[in-house]
Amino acid sequence: MNNQFGISMDYAIALKSLRASDPILGQVIDQIGCCTLDQTQHPGDLLYSLSRSIIYQQLSTASATAIYQRFTQLYAGQAFTSDAILSTPDETLRGVGLSRQKIAYLKDLAQKISDGLPAIADLELLDDETIIQTLTQVKGIGRWTVHMLLIFRLHRWDVLPVDDLGIRAGIRRVYQLAELPNKKTVEAIAQPWRPYRTIASWYLWRAQDNL
Repeated sequence: MNNQFGISMDYAIALKSLRASDPILGQVIDQIGCCTLDQTQHPGDLLYSLSRSIIYQQLSTASATAIYQRFTQLYAGQAFTSDAILSTPDETLRGVGLSRQKIAYLKDLAQKISDGLPAIADLELLDDETIIQTLTQVKGIGRWTVHMLLIFRLHRWDVLPVDDLGIRAGIRRVYQLAELPNKKTVEAIAQPWRPYRTIASWYLWRAQDNL
């Protein structure tokens, strides 16, 4: 299967392994059907990806989308670069709906990119944990945000976003737990999913909507 970014995604081996290693998850896979993770992969460079993530933090999708559209419109007709963000007055950024905290985060991101933060092509050569340690040096970028980048931009297949509420809620529902699992419990349940924890996570997200 080829998606719009030219990446071949054949999940057959991953699904066979997940069914064999975890029959409970296997039932979820059978109920939901084909994995379409490749259809939700994100384009764009590191500045585009992380600035979007910062803006969307702790906001409803509708509010974040409106602010993000106004933010990118500031740079219509010019290159969307770190220098462009750094040269934008804070008052202008406030005018599109950004909080002072998020303005500080965006400018720290822009400054670190100007100072030589690795580009997407360079990150692709690094292991997951090194990428996490590299990018969480940016203010406002935590492990969850980098996990989303690893899954939806860098196409890594063995990422487990342990801090994601949807994953925790999915595990609680699928495995019939009395309460939301903590990080240790999530990691223990997910151990048999290696090296396809990304694919398993996608099914847990879908389980919230379909089961």
